[in-house]
Amino acid sequence: MPQLPAPAYPAEVRARLEADAKEVIARYPGSRSALLPLLHLVQSEEGYVSRTGMAFCADMLGLTTAEVTAVATFYTMYRRKAGGDYQVGVCTNTLCAVMGGDAIFDRLKEHLGVGNDETTDDGKVTLEHIECNAACDFAPVVMVNWEFFDNQTPESATRLVDDLIAGRTVEPTRGAPLCTYKETARILAGFPDERPGAVAATGGAGHASLIGLKLAKGEAAPQARVVGPRGEAPTDQPQKGAEHLSSHDAPQQTSASDPDHPAGPAAEEGE
Repeated sequence: MPQLPAPAYPAEVRARLEADAKEVIARYPGSRSALLPLLHLVQSEEGYVSRTGMAFCADMLGLTTAEVTAVATFYTMYRRKAGGDYQVGVCTNTLCAVMGGDAIFDRLKEHLGVGNDETTDDGKVTLEHIECNAACDFAPVVMVNWEFFDNQTPESATRLVDDLIAGRTVEPTRGAPLCTYKETARILAGFPDERPGAVAATGGAGHASLIGLKLAKGEAAPQARVVGPRGEAPTDQPQKGAEHLSSHDAPQQTSASDPDHPAGPAAEEGE
């Protein structure tokens, strides 16, 4: 059945959101470019992108609700229904999965009594499995409101959600101190994080990622270190056939960098 038009925000909420929206729109040469941050803005109001929020974005940007809906439903960072104060995402993509991500996700589903994209009865935690968080150096990774919790285990992830539910202070492995999902959405909309020390605490890349960067830039000497099967200690002695490091271990000569083998066609066109 066709849906009735979305209800409007209360007048005081509409006035406040309009002021914020105009500030966001003014940052862009074309108003349409402000759609993504505006979706975060309305998400910070209700905790998800409601039909009312999409109608508000369409009105502010001169778009149709169909255009706004197409964007809001494309990106998984926009919720389509109300959720918890803390969105706990367990990476179940390839590397995190084989390192224990699947076991973590199964444990949390059982412990919290919820399934994927479901919220605990107290409204505290929404659990979901998520795709790669670009933190493979620290697999398996759990994210809470988009802050990193690295090298997790089923036990540590269980303690994490218990602390969130109990209201205890939880510190991410990297990144700013945790805030609620609505507060996170407002920051993603482009408004400053005004909590004392929060910006300074964001830090940078983790140690493992920086080692990879130094290797790629030739600033660190590669070590031929062979990782043995699970349960066995690694050895510094290269195994047979391990003399040649892969391009993931150290920069190798290529046709572009080797003057004896320059890049380019080996013969004239047509030969």
